[in-house]
Amino acid sequence: MGKDVIIACDFPGKEQTMSFLDNFKDEKPFVKIGMELFYAEGPAIVREIKSRGHKIFLDLKLHDIPNTVKRAMSVLSSLDADIVNLHAGGAIPMMEAAIEGLTRPDGTRPLLIAVTMLTSTDQQTMERDLLINSPIENTVLHYALNAKKAGLDGVVCSPLEAGKVHENCGTDFLTVTPGVRFADGEKGDQKRVMTPEQAKKIGSDYIVVGRPITAAADPVEAYRRCVREFVDNA
Repeated sequence: MGKDVIIACDFPGKEQTMSFLDNFKDEKPFVKIGMELFYAEGPAIVREIKSRGHKIFLDLKLHDIPNTVKRAMSVLSSLDADIVNLHAGGAIPMMEAAIEGLTRPDGTRPLLIAVTMLTSTDQQTMERDLLINSPIENTVLHYALNAKKAGLDGVVCSPLEAGKVHENCGTDFLTVTPGVRFADGEKGDQKRVMTPEQAKKIGSDYIVVGRPITAAADPVEAYRRCVREFVDNA
């Protein structure tokens, strides 16, 4: 499995999204469709971007009772996304139900990964707001092990935790890591961040990059810079 850069297309609607993707003449980058775009445009936006030849990470972070998640995943399975996700905080029965719902009659399904702890959450926030007093790294690893036990393919985690997740869950267990910024860029609202090169060294399988590419003066060159730093000679 090769490493890849996923562009977070966190745009408010179809027009801005397609205008952005039109910049790419020679590449078909992996694209993340999150809540904002999906709720604005619905399932049709997934099908349209997929028809252009892009792989899709459908980032909707499902979190509900097991039966509801199972039924929702059965709907999402028809969209032909490559990766979908949920919150590991929903616990093992919910994650197991998600796999059941996501698996098509022919046995195929998208990759399913679990969000461990949001990269906007730090130790202080976790303790104050969530009443979780374990070290954040321990919490992330516990959630990752639960996801593996439930049969998922990997987790969304900070690049700071990717190496430990591989150590505990195996090298085939995927780590998809947001919170990636160029060394000379702004952190934004992310608190646990790394550069693409650092994420590569520590073992991330996929990095999710939004504003450093989408808000760049030259988005294509920013994307290519990410690929050079994260993928090339990996």
